[in-house]
Amino acid sequence: MPIDNSWAPEGRNCNQTPASHFPLSLLAMGSSLEVESSSSSSSYFPEEEKEWGGRVAEKVFSVYNSLPKKGKPQGREVTVLAAFLLSSPSQDLEVVALGTGTKCVGRSRLSHRGDIVNDAHAEIIARRALLRFLYAEIQRLNDNLNKQGQVETRQLQADGLKNSLFQSDSYGSGETKYRLRAGWKLHLYISQLPCGVASLNSASSIDEHGHSAFELSDALRANSGDCSQFIGLVQRKPGRGDATSSVSCSDKIARWNIVGVQGALLSYFLQPVYLCSITVGKSPYVSEDFFLAQQLKRSLYDRIMHLSDELIKPFEVNKPIFCAAAVPEKEFQHSQTAQTTLTCGYSITWNKFGLHEVILGTTGRKQGTSAKGAVFPSTESSLCKKRLFEIFLSLRQDCKIKYSSNEVSYRELKDRAGEYNSASKLFKGKPPFHNWLVKPLNLENFSINS
Repeated sequence: MPIDNSWAPEGRNCNQTPASHFPLSLLAMGSSLEVESSSSSSSYFPEEEKEWGGRVAEKVFSVYNSLPKKGKPQGREVTVLAAFLLSSPSQDLEVVALGTGTKCVGRSRLSHRGDIVNDAHAEIIARRALLRFLYAEIQRLNDNLNKQGQVETRQLQADGLKNSLFQSDSYGSGETKYRLRAGWKLHLYISQLPCGVASLNSASSIDEHGHSAFELSDALRANSGDCSQFIGLVQRKPGRGDATSSVSCSDKIARWNIVGVQGALLSYFLQPVYLCSITVGKSPYVSEDFFLAQQLKRSLYDRIMHLSDELIKPFEVNKPIFCAAAVPEKEFQHSQTAQTTLTCGYSITWNKFGLHEVILGTTGRKQGTSAKGAVFPSTESSLCKKRLFEIFLSLRQDCKIKYSSNEVSYRELKDRAGEYNSASKLFKGKPPFHNWLVKPLNLENFSINS
């Protein structure tokens, strides 16, 4: 059965389909998500949603299983798998970026050169692989336009770019950026509930030592012995003996539902890119689909919905539809007691344009990096800030940024993304995100010769 993209949920990239085109079962589901209920029936998800979750998972695992064993869990090891998929106007569904992993770099190992990957959790690895995919799409689009010359640009946009992911979009200030073409929708799959608020009371919130797999920020932990009153606030991912500066995946995904998944630098080129659906693999220890849906809605949407009247276009509160998929394969099933499984230390990253690397999550560098060679460029992952910054600078003429010198810092260019930063500051300035962890500024002050 072909995928019907009219199933797509409410949200910036999905609201082009009139409500009258949505199946009644999905409209009913959207309404039921607004109301707290004690129902635990496995029939909570309409049949179309169950089929959608199954199709998404099938696509993701098909790609994952095609990859070499390098970096995959061995023996008792388990990991988390995440992937981004695109659905097209022709109803095709394709995985475009994928990541695995459960580790982070501790504070003492953070680099001021931007040459390591700080957060190697699956969702974050997959998103960075997605960023490289989006950069490649923009480069391909720009190359096609430049080949045609100014005279033929209009005809090219009308004829030659019909299959492009993006189209140009002018708005208020007269500035032109790209946005997803009508009918193209972005989806996220995760093999289990994301760490942090969404994982409370689930097996995925326990690490291999039986401890909580997230922590409140230091300031809150110091001021209160009872953390129950802070449920819903920003959580920090723990490190093994070395605290991290990375916030939980629940908090980061909630932020994507405000500012988009593209980040600050890509916002020079793109309008916000929002998720249309989030599909999560069910836990073997919790049979109720309703629990999963409510956890996702509460952590990824309810906490941000109060910002809807304060955001300025093109930013808005995005509401994806939350779907369940079948319990994933054994290597993605974390033990409920955290005593029979170990978390794999490696992260695999892949995208459809040829990216494929294995990263050691606790160092943020490529697998096989020796202690002596740890600062060599050859050890740097394609996902680190430095490498993504290089891609951005390679497109600098297209974004028409004026530099004050031959060098410009990563932090400076992020700060110049005015509209994006306004939305981000609004998000971080309001409860429950006002305790968002702030990294030392010197960690992003690195520059690259332009």
